Amino acid sequence: MAHGKIGKLLAVIGDEDTCTGFLLGGIGEINNKRQSNFLVVEKTTSVHEIEECFNNFVSRKDIAIILINQSYAELIRHLLDSHLAPVPAVLEIPSKDSPYDPSKDSILRRAKGMFSAEDFR
Repeated sequence: MAHGKIGKLLAVIGDEDTCTGFLLGGIGEINNKRQSNFLVVEKTTSVHEIEECFNNFVSRKDIAIILINQSYAELIRHLLDSHLAPVPAVLEIPSKDSPYDPSKDSILRRAKGMFSAEDFR
């Protein structure tokens, strides 16, 4: 990297197609502790494994944004709702099997609570 600056990573928790797309886009990394910045969720992946991965990503100093398929975000909603720090930011994204539902997105729900309709007039 230019001038010796260390950048922050994008992390992904998603289905195979989602992770493959981001990996092809160049986001894949493995740190010195042999930890990757993505989790491919399969039918055999337990909710506990998704929770552990999310908690690991949140605690890592090298991750700035966590992308998670909304269907998996629903499985660990309690963790997403309790994560209030701005970094890493947690963004819910659609998958090919389930469209994005803005009413379920924790960030949008928080934003709606912060502003009233009058703020946008």
